[in-house]
Amino acid sequence: MTFLAGAASGLRMARAPLLQISDISLTFGGDPVFAGLSLVVQEGDRVALVGRNGSGKSTLMKVMAGLVEADSGSRVLGPATSVGYMDQDPKMEGFETLGEFAASGLDPAETYKVDMVAEGLKFNPDGLIATASGGERRRAALAKLLAEAPELMLLDEPTNHLDIEAIAWLENELKTTKTAYVLISHDRAFLNALTRATLWIDRGAVRRQEQGFAQFEEWRDKIWDEEDQERHKLNRKIKAEARWAVEGISARRKRNQGRVRALNELRETKAGQIKRQGTAAMELEVSETSGKRVIEAEGISKAFGERTLLRDFSIKVGRGDRIAFVGPNGIGKTTLLKMLTGELEPDSGTVKRGTKLDMAVFDQTRSNLREDLSLWEAMTSDKDMRVSGKADQIMVRGTPKHVVGYLKEFLFNEAQARAPVASLSGGEKARLLLAKIMAAPSNLLVLDEPTNDLDIETLDLLQELLTDFEGTVLLVSHDRDFIDRVATQTIAMEGNGEATVYPGGWSDYIRQRGDRSVAKAEAKSASKSSTKTSATTSSKDAGLSFTEKHRLEVLPDEIARIEAEIAKLGELMSDADLFTREPVKFAKASDMLIERHNALSDAEEEWLALEEKAAQA
Repeated sequence: MTFLAGAASGLRMARAPLLQISDISLTFGGDPVFAGLSLVVQEGDRVALVGRNGSGKSTLMKVMAGLVEADSGSRVLGPATSVGYMDQDPKMEGFETLGEFAASGLDPAETYKVDMVAEGLKFNPDGLIATASGGERRRAALAKLLAEAPELMLLDEPTNHLDIEAIAWLENELKTTKTAYVLISHDRAFLNALTRATLWIDRGAVRRQEQGFAQFEEWRDKIWDEEDQERHKLNRKIKAEARWAVEGISARRKRNQGRVRALNELRETKAGQIKRQGTAAMELEVSETSGKRVIEAEGISKAFGERTLLRDFSIKVGRGDRIAFVGPNGIGKTTLLKMLTGELEPDSGTVKRGTKLDMAVFDQTRSNLREDLSLWEAMTSDKDMRVSGKADQIMVRGTPKHVVGYLKEFLFNEAQARAPVASLSGGEKARLLLAKIMAAPSNLLVLDEPTNDLDIETLDLLQELLTDFEGTVLLVSHDRDFIDRVATQTIAMEGNGEATVYPGGWSDYIRQRGDRSVAKAEAKSASKSSTKTSATTSSKDAGLSFTEKHRLEVLPDEIARIEAEIAKLGELMSDADLFTREPVKFAKASDMLIERHNALSDAEEEWLALEEKAAQA
C-alpha cells in the first residue's frame, strides 16, 4: 500500500500557487544564467523541467528550493507550503546510518515510512554513511523526501542509480501522490508516464506548456521552426535595407536618417539574438572489421563466496549485435560484462573472443577521468591519443586536432578546457568521456550506464550513432526507452545465477516473459491501484457496505473514463486558433474541462477514502 495519499488533479487556473518566482536574474561570473525569469508552480502540478546540459536546470531548481539566492527578483511561497528538494550530492554529516539521515525530518511515530520507502528503492537503512556509495546516498536522500511528503517536491535526476524495478516503484509512488512536483530526468519513459506540464529552459528563458513531456519535442521543434522563419525574415530585411543604404542614401541623406537608424536597430536585434546550443559533434568510426564471431561464452559461472551471480550461461555475440544487460542493481550485470570482455575470469566455463577487436569502454564509475586534471590534461594524458611531441594536439580518428577545437565539438568552451574535471556536471563528465572514447576508431563498444545525466538531445544523437554503428555494442542501462531504441538482444539477469537471452529490447523482453518473475516486478508497481481494488473484494470487504464495495470496484473504470475525456478536451483546446475561430466552443470546452477535472478529483478522493476504510478493516 502506498503511503503517499491521493492523486494530483485540477486545472491550472483553478489551483492555488505553491511557489511563485518573479523576474529573477542570476549570474555566475560570466553571462547571465537567467535574466527576468518568472514561473509559477501550483497545487497538483506534475512538471517536467527540461533543457540542455548546462542550461541551468539544477540551478533553477535550487532557486526554487531557496538554496540559491538570485541576484534580483523574488521567490514567494504559498501559505504554509513546505518544499522538499532532492540534491544530486546530499550532505549527510552528523548522521551515522542512511536510515538516520532519511528519518531526520520525521516525527518518531512516522519513521516507519522510511522502511517502506527503503524497500521500494532498495537500500539498507542500517547501512553506514561512511561506507555508502554515491548511489546509496542518493537513494537515502530520495527516501527522506518521499517519507516527508512536502506540498512541493523538487526532484533532480531521481532515477539515477535506480534499477528498472525501483524506477517502476518510484513511478507508481509519484503517480499516486497528491504532492505537486517538478522533475528533472533524462528517462523518457519516466517523464512520459508522470508529467502533465513542461517547463523548458532555453538560453536563459523559461517557457511553460500545459502538456506533459510526451508532447515536448513536437512543441520545441515548432518553436524552433518559428524562430528560424523569423530569423530568415530578419536577415532578408537587413539585406534589403543595407542595399538601399548603399545605393540610395547619398541622394536622400537628410530625410532618410530614420531609415538608417531603423537598419541599425535591425542589426542590433540580430546581434542580441542568442544562438541555440547545437548538438555535440559526436561521431563513431569503425576500425578494421572484426571477425564475424566477436565473443563466444560456453557454460560460464561466477560466484563470490556463497553468492552465485551466474550459473552455466552461454551466448554467441556476432559482429553488429547490440546487446543490452538488464536486471536489478547488484545482480551481476557488470560482472558478466567484464567476463565477456576479458577483464574478469569465470570460475568455470570458457570465453573465446574473436579476432581484430578494438574495444572502447565507457565505465559507469568514470574511473578513466581523473578529477584533479583539467579537461585539456584529461584529453592529452593518454599517450595513444596525443600527437607525438605535442601536448596541445590529439589524434581524432587518425587526424591530428587541437585539443580545444575537439572539446568545442563536444560543446565545451575554451575557458572550460583549463578547468578541472571535478568542476563539471554529471552530464558534462559523460560528454567528456564520450569524447575520449570516440577519438579513436573501435569495433567493440562496451557502455556501462552511458545515459546517466545526458540531456535528451545528446541521448537522441547517441542512440542514432549506436543504431548506425557497424561494430558491436554491449550496453548496461536502466533506461527502458534507450534500450528499446538501441538493443537487438537483451540479457535479463534474474537472480539465483539465472540469465536469459531475449531478442529485441526492453518492451520485447517484457512481452516474451509473460507473467514470469521479472515481468511481474515492473508490473507490480504499475498495477498497485488495480490490485488494491481486487483485494478489497476479499477479506478487506468486511468493513464496507454492499454499496461501498460496488463503488470501490467501479471507480477505477470511472476514473479512467474521466481521464480519457480530459485528454480529448485537452486535444481540442490545444488548437491555437480555436479561441478566435469559435469563441463559444472554446468557452464551453474550458468550462467542461474544469468540471471534468473536479469530477476526477472527487472520484479519486472517494476511491482513496474507500480504500483506506477497507484497509483499516
